[in-house]
Amino acid sequence: MKKVSTEYRVLYADIDALGVVYHSNYFVMFERGRGEFFRQIGYPYAELERIGVAFPCTEAWCEYKLPAKYDDLVEITAWASKISYTRIWMQCEIRLKETGELLVKGHTVHAFVGKDLKPIRANKVIPEFYALLYGLAEEK
Repeated sequence: MKKVSTEYRVLYADIDALGVVYHSNYFVMFERGRGEFFRQIGYPYAELERIGVAFPCTEAWCEYKLPAKYDDLVEITAWASKISYTRIWMQCEIRLKETGELLVKGHTVHAFVGKDLKPIRANKVIPEFYALLYGLAEEK
């Protein structure tokens, strides 16, 4: 299993009237984490688009533990927790960088699709990418 972490400084635009990160903005942070995960394993989104593959989100879940606030430096950690021929499950944790406190944890599920948005079997259409993800996933 490979976990990839990236730092993010909370912007004023991320917070709500209560002064904490608005709940849906954590899903944007999950996307930052996923993007960095794929970049670090050698398949940035631009490369996946070039080879004609996408993986739209079919499920998103988040558990809020503690709020992040303006100017907090957070660490976003993402990893592939499970993979099948047609889907990938991505886990994410967001922690306060300074203390390591867990702020948010969650997951997203993504379907493998081609340019036509029709489902594909990743092991057949993109075997090298699939094999790499399979090797990195927590659960097969």
